[in-house]
Formats: sequence, C-alpha cells, structure tokens
Amino acid sequence: MAALVHSVLVIGCGGIGERHLRCFQNTGRARVTACDADAGRRERMAAKYGVPVAADATAAIAGGDVTAVVICTPAHTHVPLARAALAAGRHVLIEKPLSTSIEGVAELIAERNRTGRQAAVAYVYRVFPFLVAARDFVQRGEFGPVREVTAVSGQCYPAFRPDYREIYYRDRATGGGAIQDAITHVVNWVESVIGPADRLTCDCARQVLEGVNVEDTVHLTARHRTVLASYALNQFQAPNENVVQFNAAGGSVRIELHRQRWGTFAAGAADWTWHDAPVPERDAHFIAQAHAFLDQIEGYPAALCSLEDAAQTLRFNLAALASAETGTQVEVTRGVR
Repeated sequence: MAALVHSVLVIGCGGIGERHLRCFQNTGRARVTACDADAGRRERMAAKYGVPVAADATAAIAGGDVTAVVICTPAHTHVPLARAALAAGRHVLIEKPLSTSIEGVAELIAERNRTGRQAAVAYVYRVFPFLVAARDFVQRGEFGPVREVTAVSGQCYPAFRPDYREIYYRDRATGGGAIQDAITHVVNWVESVIGPADRLTCDCARQVLEGVNVEDTVHLTARHRTVLASYALNQFQAPNENVVQFNAAGGSVRIELHRQRWGTFAAGAADWTWHDAPVPERDAHFIAQAHAFLDQIEGYPAALCSLEDAAQTLRFNLAALASAETGTQVEVTRGVR
C-alpha cells in the first residue's frame, strides 16, 4: 500500500524552518509549501527545493488542502499561529520552545481538545534512538530510583549560527538566549525521564558572545520531586559536548550526546558498559521527527513532546529567567509569566 502523502505548510523559513522543510520532503510522505514574509527567503526556498511558496501565514493556513502546519517563527508568535491552525482543522508541529509566556497556552490545549487535531512540539531529543533506549533503562529502575542528575554541555554557537546577532537569538522576547534556546532541550528530555521540576535556582550571564545582551552561560540547580539536578551550559567553548548522568544507589547511567552513545556503570563494576549508536547526519533525527509527526497524524501512538510537557518546560524556562533576575529560588508553577 502506498504511503499517505500529506500537504505540509512550513511557516517561517529561517535556519530551523528550512531544516523542517527539507526533512519533511525527505520522508517521501509530504508535499511541502514554504511560507515566509521575506521575499528573499521565499525565492530561495522555491529555487532550492522546488516548493510552492506563500507570503501570508493566515491565508496559507486557511487555504488549499493543508493537512498540517509546522510553525518555525520566533517563539512569541507560536501560540497564536498554532491556535489559528488548529481552528482551521490543521494538525500542528511547533518549534521549541512552545512560547515565551504562559499566556494563551491553556486556550491552545483547549483548542486541540476541541478540534481533535494532533499537536506536538519539536523537542527533537524525543526521537533520538539511543536516548529512547537510555530513558527506558532508567525508567525500568534496575539501579533503583534516581537520586541525582547532572547535565553539562557546551559548544561554540557562533560556529553553527554565525548570524546569531541578527536572528531571534538576540532577544529573550523572541525566544533568544541560552535558557530558552539551548538548555531547554536538555531540561525537556530530563523531565521526560524523571518528571517535572518543582523548584529551581538559576544564575546566568553573557560571558563571551559579542553583539547581544542575552545570556550565553547558565548554571542551574533544580529539584524534581525527590531528585536533585544540576544543569550547566555555555555557548562559547571549543568542544561541542553534551553529557547527562543519572545517579542511583545501584549504579549510574551516562548519556554522551556528542558521541551518540549511552552507558551503564553498576555498583561494584570496574568500568562503563557502552551502547553505541552510529553517528548520523544531523538531518537524520529531524527526518525521524517528521516521520513521527506524520505517524501521529495517521493515528499511531505519539512519540513527540506533547503540549502539556512543552508547557511544563516553558514554566521551567520562565522560572529560570525569574530566578536569574531576582537571585532567589523560584517555584515552577502554572502561575509563572
């Protein structure tokens, strides 16, 4: 039986929007339309990928035979665009973070429930095969309950996004800075393993990156119910490294994202036992994410981050920003704005 072909509208064709466009095309299950207010971007998408283009997001959502909308605009615009897409009967995949404010999120969830459409948030770690395997191992509890988590990561962000001064990253109001743009990936995945954080303390600063006023370095401690966690990230170090470790009385589980592997070290063992995965091209995980979203549309079990989980991570982001500004411990609650 031939695979269903869905009509997918990608709104916002900057760096991540172009990646989504390309990766949905590569599934072989989607006809993609590119939508962007910038004429130069539209022309480039049409020439490079051979896709139809649109300038007006509202008209593009309402018109044609669109099955699903992928929202890749700055974060403060995500919720109103997603609500409009759901109201028009479209399924929705929203780039992370869900928003820069909790305002409108409850109404977004209610609209999803009312329409019966699928909605997910593109925290792409959810589909990394080795992370799925590591999460399953931790949650089976073979080493006992997790008592501590440490997460340490860093990279030279300008090497990946030399235009960082000109894009959303330059302003917290549009989802910029290390908290909303970078460490949020790690937090969302850790919360999927051990559950949501209850309270946190955060310190952050712009230590190196020039031309912006947002933080490029974050040090954060959190309490996830009975689990103590620490998160540290910078966006200027030379090596691109990302390590998360779960510690329990019976042993530890370590994830090395930069090596695409996870390992176990049981109490009394002499060394780590590693489970390696081939290091794929960077698009591979995004193609897997596109497949997972199309599967979800077709009625298969959800593998991606739900609106509810993304809203929890949004509250974490907002609590971290509030803690950094006030120098106090902050509860991660629905009331954070």
